[in-house]
Amino acid sequence: MMDDYTLPFWIYLGVLTVFVGGAMKKILASHLSTAPTVVAWLGATVLVERLWAFCLPAVLLLALLCLACCLYSTARTVPPPTTLPVHGKAVFITGCDSGFGKAAAKRLDALGLEVFATVLDLSGDGAKELQRTCSPRLTLLQVDITQPQQVQQALLDTKAKLGLRGLWGLVNNAGVCVNFGDAELSLMSNFRGCMEVNFFGTLSVTKSFLPLLRQTRGRLVTISSPAGDQPFPCLAAYGASKAALNLFINTLRHELEPWGVGVSTILPSSYKTGQSSNHTYWEQQHKQLLQSLSPGLLEEYGEDYVNETKELFQSHAQHANPDLSPVIDAIEQALLSPRPRARYLAGPGVGLMYFIHSYCPFSLSNRFLQRLFVKKKLMPRALRKQSSFELSLGLHNNNNNNNNNDKEKLKLP
Repeated sequence: MMDDYTLPFWIYLGVLTVFVGGAMKKILASHLSTAPTVVAWLGATVLVERLWAFCLPAVLLLALLCLACCLYSTARTVPPPTTLPVHGKAVFITGCDSGFGKAAAKRLDALGLEVFATVLDLSGDGAKELQRTCSPRLTLLQVDITQPQQVQQALLDTKAKLGLRGLWGLVNNAGVCVNFGDAELSLMSNFRGCMEVNFFGTLSVTKSFLPLLRQTRGRLVTISSPAGDQPFPCLAAYGASKAALNLFINTLRHELEPWGVGVSTILPSSYKTGQSSNHTYWEQQHKQLLQSLSPGLLEEYGEDYVNETKELFQSHAQHANPDLSPVIDAIEQALLSPRPRARYLAGPGVGLMYFIHSYCPFSLSNRFLQRLFVKKKLMPRALRKQSSFELSLGLHNNNNNNNNNDKEKLKLP
């Protein structure tokens, strides 16, 4: 019976198997909140249905199902890999005043690593908290990563304390999101500000500390954002800087492989970090935006449209996840796992977002992003006026048509 099927059938079967297998692998690695078992069985069901359509012997079908079950059970029962020893390992982390950086510094210090934590303000609350709660192994350094001389001084201070030892890990965490709103309304200074910190600052730190990482065949870990891979509305400046960062890190992954340096990118979901829950910060940004807009542009978009964007961002920030542990867990794994992943999707919903982005039609992916992030209800004022005019014109034309029809009826005998 198998001889009845031509080569195209087997090519189709092979392509389908590769696609379903790749999709299952990607989903299972995406940390979806739904049970991976359901996904695995869904893929298996599709394969069985196709195999059945090709009339393969029932015995072969049974053997394939048993093999799939055995492989999946084995994969689920494999014990988690042991972590590398922390003794003698040192890690440099940027942006530890708050958020992921501060939490990572605490976690890694508690594990026994020697931590070099950079802050913008040595007298700030974040620096004081780290001094109070961490061990004497932790070293605080005041560094603005956009200032090359401060980065070089931090490198000298780190080398002085490490002596002949190299640096095991560099965690690029420092970053900013200094804009909210449509790209046309965003200030050029916002685009430059995001690029200076998120891309050029991280580039400066990475290039400076790479010799120490190559010395130990250590780890480079970078906190990026899904906004660098997907077009989130109203985040053009931030997303563009993260897109540049993602490409740089992905290039480094290939270039550092011969040196034995592991390179990982962490892509978090929405969390309460930095200025995200600071009401005064949002008001200042909003006021600055209104003052910078030209009268013509403000008239076309409307102040109510800009206000709605600010309120939506504030609401999104207030409902963000305060539990940073998924990101901190990913940082720990990237630094201490014997085989770190190239990418860590940290937090609920990120895996689903990337799956839709990778496998669903563009129109569906685009709509998903719009509904997920900034759910705007108002259109720009100029479009609202245009819609009202067109509606009025349509009603006027309908009335004229009705009047003409009435006149025609009156002429009838």
